[in-house]
Amino acid sequence: MEDIDAIAALQDPVRRRLYEYVAEQGREVGRNEAAEATGVARTLAAHHLDKLAEAGLLESGSRRLTGRSGPGAGRPAKVYTRSRAERSISLPARDYRTAAELLAEAAEEAGLDDGLCAAARRRGEALRGPAESCDDVDAAMELLAARGYEPHIEDADEGTGGPASRVVRMRNCPFHAVAERFPPLVCGMNLALLEGLIGSDGAVRARMDARPGECCVIIEASKNNIH
Repeated sequence: MEDIDAIAALQDPVRRRLYEYVAEQGREVGRNEAAEATGVARTLAAHHLDKLAEAGLLESGSRRLTGRSGPGAGRPAKVYTRSRAERSISLPARDYRTAAELLAEAAEEAGLDDGLCAAARRRGEALRGPAESCDDVDAAMELLAARGYEPHIEDADEGTGGPASRVVRMRNCPFHAVAERFPPLVCGMNLALLEGLIGSDGAVRARMDARPGECCVIIEASKNNIH
C-alpha cells in the first residue's frame, strides 16, 4: 500500500509538476527555484514539496544556497532531491525483482556473462528497429529517454565536455535494483544492450564509465567522428 499511496500523491497536477522538475535537475533544488520554474507561489510549492517528501518521492535536507558560510551567510534553506527508492504497483502483487535476482545469481554462478551480453545486444537491436537511426548524440538521447535512462549532456566542468566531445550521462539505471547486487554481470548486460540500441560502429558509441548515483554506461561520439 505504501507504493500506491506514494504514486497517488502525484495525482495533483501542481505536485506532479514540482516532482518532475526536481527529478529532471539531478541535483538539490530549493523552494524558490521550484516555485519559479513551475509558476506557483513559494508557499504552495513548499507545501507540495513537503508532501512529496512525506510520501517518500523526494528527499529533503538543508544547506546555504549562497555558497557562503559563517556570520552573514544567511540561514540554511530547505532543498529537495528525488528519492533513490523505487516505486512500483502490481495488482495483484507480483515479485519480478526476486525473479530477476535469482536469474542473475544463476547466470553469474554458471559463468553465462558472454551469453547474456549477446542476448542483450540482440534485444537492443530489436528495440531500436529498422526505421530508427542513431546518427548523432541527439538521436541517441531520444532513444535513451524512451527507455527510461533520463539522459543529459555532461557539463563542461564535469569531464571532457566541449562541442567536439559531448558526453551523455544517464541519471537513471532501469536495472538499478539488480545491478546493486550483481554489478559486473548487470552492468555488462546494460552496456551490451545499449551497444545494440545505438549501434557499435556508427557516429556514437557506448562505453563503461561508472559514477555513483548514475548509470554505469555513458554515450559519446565515436573517435572516428570527433574532429
